Amino acid sequence: MSAPMPPSNTLRLWPAYLILAAAVGALVWIWAPADSPGSMSQSTLTLIAASLATVLLLLWWLLLSRARWLVRVGVLVAVAALGGAAARFLEIRGVSGDLVPRLAWRGESAPALPAVSRTTLDAPPPELAGATEPTPAVEPTARPVPAARDFPQFLGPDRDATLSGVHLARGWERHAPVAVWRRPIGAGWSGFAVAGGLAVTQEQGHDNERVVAYDLASGEVRWSHRGGPGYRSGMTGDGPRATPTIDGGRVFAFGVDGTLRSLDLETGRLLFERDVLAENAGRAPDHGVASSPLAVDGLVIVLAGGPNGRSLVAYDTRTGEKRWAGGDDGAAYSSPLVATLGGVRQIVVFNLHHLTGHDPRTGEVLWQDDRWPDRPEKVSQPVILDDDRVFVSMGYGVGGRLVQVTRRSDGGLSAQVKWETRRLKAKFTQVVPHEGFLYGLDEGVLVCLDPADGERRWKQGRYGHGQILLVDDLLLVQAEDGEVILIDPNPERLVELARFQAVDGRTWATPALAGDLLIIRSDLEAACYRLPTEPGA
Repeated sequence: MSAPMPPSNTLRLWPAYLILAAAVGALVWIWAPADSPGSMSQSTLTLIAASLATVLLLLWWLLLSRARWLVRVGVLVAVAALGGAAARFLEIRGVSGDLVPRLAWRGESAPALPAVSRTTLDAPPPELAGATEPTPAVEPTARPVPAARDFPQFLGPDRDATLSGVHLARGWERHAPVAVWRRPIGAGWSGFAVAGGLAVTQEQGHDNERVVAYDLASGEVRWSHRGGPGYRSGMTGDGPRATPTIDGGRVFAFGVDGTLRSLDLETGRLLFERDVLAENAGRAPDHGVASSPLAVDGLVIVLAGGPNGRSLVAYDTRTGEKRWAGGDDGAAYSSPLVATLGGVRQIVVFNLHHLTGHDPRTGEVLWQDDRWPDRPEKVSQPVILDDDRVFVSMGYGVGGRLVQVTRRSDGGLSAQVKWETRRLKAKFTQVVPHEGFLYGLDEGVLVCLDPADGERRWKQGRYGHGQILLVDDLLLVQAEDGEVILIDPNPERLVELARFQAVDGRTWATPALAGDLLIIRSDLEAACYRLPTEPGA
């Protein structure tokens, strides 16, 4: 006698089990490899796998589950109602560095913008409205001599995220960092430049970007200059990106729309203004201009990304007059720096397609390396290792390469790629060399790399897409969530010495360290802390 058939309304569960098992297998495949293409790629694949599994489970429930039709429809209605409620009460406010959405209650107010002092300059002088030519130079009211502990530009005095002469205490058990000030700040990813007792940054408020100078000791606004229209991006965040540069009593700020402004450091008065992209037929990168100006030899040098010899452009720091232009590459998000390679002093910049060296007197291209992929963003700075080697890296699963620049028999320079690796993929952050090794965040995880062959010594510590400063012989790591970690750089293993929570929110902007004062900002706030130092430092 044959076994009785199960009732037709018995749930058929095996397809659901199969879908869930496949989803779990996909997640293991995505996240298990030690050398993954990158956390953002993993997050994207996870989202795709979860979405596909959800769709398949809904189809199973509707078509194959054998549940009563009234129950099937009821469950689908409940799912739709939950989705509608989530859309009604929640919203996505940007993403993390790994492309994970950040949810917030819809209508929840953002932090108040900092108050503006009576010395605010809210608009440029009328004679500059619509001007395309440089205006007559206006002398700054003061020319403070840069102090040894100033942090006058992106990544510090030498634009290499390396500081000397600041002896941080190796442990913070007895003497923790002390908050000097902490306050809300307008949107943006610009870091701070510090000189003359002022900490200057760019931010966005009331639909305009602003260059703002804060008193280093109190955090109060000393002046604010209103620039062009604000920048909006639901994915990468609102506001300007480039860190100002302070040189000779002037502030040079490169707006997200490609406008270069020179301001008096003491008062914020506009000295000159140039529409760099319009003048050089340049095109802003997809997420806005993020390259910080370089002031050297009486020139302020910026990336225009224009064709026909207008990739890198130099203006006179006093008058704003255009001095030279060179190169044909498009602009990326990295910033120019000064280096000596192959015995030749030059401007090195990581462009859209190439790593390139320029003559600082004429802008002429001296050398360039092999072509890089077009689309993924180039953000990290080139790292000068010695007199002929430079390391450069990018995220998004690409990795880095070591380029050797040497002098040819005819006196010119040539570049040769010595090795390539996917074991250090610096996305938003800087890589620093220390005692023969490279330290950097590989898609958010700290890595020690041997520059002799590109082999990885270790990979530990998930800090997210933050930033790094090398302070004497210690690493100061700013995590993506606003935590600050002190690390002893050791090629054998990760050695954490101390940590504290500095700010809340996404913390992508580069920090500044002026003596023992650490200035840090997130998308919500800015703060200044006095870090403990060794006795006698």
